[in-house]
Amino acid sequence: MPRPTAEQLAWQRMRLGAFFHFGLNTFHGVEWSDGTLPAAGFVPGELDADQWVRTARELGARYVVLTAKHHDGFCLWPTATTAYSVAASPWRGGAGDVVREVADACARHGLSLGLYLSPWDRNAPQYADPAAYDDFYAAQLRELCGNYGDIAEIWFDGAGSEGRVYDWGRYLEVVRELQPRAMVFNMGAPTIRWVGNEDGLAADPVRYAVDRGELSNYTDDRVDYGGAFYLPPECDVSIRHGWFWAEHDEPKSLDHLLAIYYGSVGLGANLLLNLPPDTRGLIPDSDVARVRELRAELDRRFGDRLAAELSATADGWRADFAAEIELDHLLLQEELADGQRVRGFEVVTDAGEPVARGGSIGAQRLCVFPMRRVRSLTVRVGGEGAALSGVTGFRTGVSTVPSIEYAAPTDAPE
Repeated sequence: MPRPTAEQLAWQRMRLGAFFHFGLNTFHGVEWSDGTLPAAGFVPGELDADQWVRTARELGARYVVLTAKHHDGFCLWPTATTAYSVAASPWRGGAGDVVREVADACARHGLSLGLYLSPWDRNAPQYADPAAYDDFYAAQLRELCGNYGDIAEIWFDGAGSEGRVYDWGRYLEVVRELQPRAMVFNMGAPTIRWVGNEDGLAADPVRYAVDRGELSNYTDDRVDYGGAFYLPPECDVSIRHGWFWAEHDEPKSLDHLLAIYYGSVGLGANLLLNLPPDTRGLIPDSDVARVRELRAELDRRFGDRLAAELSATADGWRADFAAEIELDHLLLQEELADGQRVRGFEVVTDAGEPVARGGSIGAQRLCVFPMRRVRSLTVRVGGEGAALSGVTGFRTGVSTVPSIEYAAPTDAPE
């Protein structure tokens, strides 16, 4: 049974993060560019990383991930590896560093920092020569891992890298040397994995012990991990339909975002919600308002916790509340120190009436059902050595999960 590290469990406890997609694409209304857009077009006249991180904190995020370099190769820090960076732009007189400003804002506001560094680079001439590009990419990793303090997550996007062989052993030596506690997303020797879609949704059961995963949104290629490892998933999705800000785009509805929350965090995965800054270098007012609306509704639903006392039974766990209560949600939590062991569960009343069931519990599992009045419940679990660490009830006044509103995809390979 693969067991988690302390760092993996700490990452899972964070549950919610904020993604910041920002770069030259922002100023051209595109999702992907080919590395030919001029660096002089990077002109965020009001860039305020504190506003970004404050908004993430208002969301309830505990970590952020910044696109330090997207597929176009434009670097948001003044790298020594290429001239295609903020140093070649008029922003801050060519002396700016977005990564530094976000790192400092995270430190001020108490959030952990993650960095996205695309392996695919459409600007670097070295990309045509794998050995030369390995030197180039390892140097970029060393700059990011060595110059910006503690990094909680390093995000390797598989898009565009289908069929490409990178020197992951070399790259990860840099990570292990400089950021040994960082989570590694999806590629190389990952410690967390991509959920497999850009809708922000996991599916029941959510398994943490896996031997393979999906590479990108644009291929059926799979990543073979060389054995079963403890690799909890992260669900990434944008608050808008696109990843980068575009004038014609708008934030998803509250119900859509709630459905995402239930389908990610509510199933035991982490959620990374993208909040793209606009051409000013600010998260738009409409997006900030939607973040606050989402947080307010989550707090309304889950602010009043009705914790149960747990005791083991022959086939699971009994959850006793301090008094008879009404509830329509349960939050189940599994003890994960020895690995994910629950292989199915059912919640029943003392009369044996089913309340909820599912295939996995994991770090957290939200169960939604019509209002019940109970004093105690039994959670029957399958799986050798399976144990619960918590059962909490909520009276939200809501007994259904909102449906997802899909829109036509805006991101496509070029």
